[in-house]
Amino acid sequence: MASAVTTQKFASRNAMLTYDHDPGSTAAMIVSPDGGTTKRYVSLGLYDHFAAMVMATIATGGPTLVDVVAATDAAGTNVTTVVTSGAVAADAVGDCVFVECSAAQVKEVGDAAGFAFTHVGVRITCADVGDECAVTYIRCEPKFPQGGLSANAIS
Repeated sequence: MASAVTTQKFASRNAMLTYDHDPGSTAAMIVSPDGGTTKRYVSLGLYDHFAAMVMATIATGGPTLVDVVAATDAAGTNVTTVVTSGAVAADAVGDCVFVECSAAQVKEVGDAAGFAFTHVGVRITCADVGDECAVTYIRCEPKFPQGGLSANAIS
């Protein structure tokens, strides 16, 4: 029998979103389901850390570079690299790359560049135009922990 008690320890301290990345190009591109038309940035303002897991779901060559980038708005203005995975030799479905940074790092990079960054995202370079990935964004350590930061999304 399943427990009648529900808890939200993890989901009240982490906001997770999983996205499809279908770049259709070998150019470095912000996570996008449609070749860069829809770009996936999230606000970091109420969190102390950001992490992302990138997994190859269709791979001829797979991701070769994964960057956490910051921007001054949700549209991706003034995109600047905060941290990078460096060269990656992913070449098979299921290969994963993990990157993370702190809000303090985002602020430090922004201060040095003269920008007040508010949003973060992941920029992926793939080896082949047919490569695709599933990407999970994780915003951690919220300033105001509460239930429902990670929730079901059924459309």
